[in-house]
Amino acid sequence: MKAWITLPLMALALAGCAGKTAYRDSCATQLDAAWKELDLAKAEGFAGTVSYSKALSLLTGAKTQQQFEGFEGCTRKAEKARFYIRESRAGR
Repeated sequence: MKAWITLPLMALALAGCAGKTAYRDSCATQLDAAWKELDLAKAEGFAGTVSYSKALSLLTGAKTQQQFEGFEGCTRKAEKARFYIRESRAGR
């Protein structure tokens, strides 16, 4: 393959890899914090609230996205889940 074709293809591949992993740490951190907060909310007796159920559903989706390297979506879902956990603990 010619160098003028190979170099752009390599750059494109590396950019794709960098974009895919940009949210990897954030996803892991947000998921870890959210699961801990969810456990705390459950221990405090908020497991029956609608917000708790929404948070659990979002965390399940976030974990699935993490497994398929959808790190940006994972981060968004985990952050949203943490919002619902706070709502649950506030009794909403």
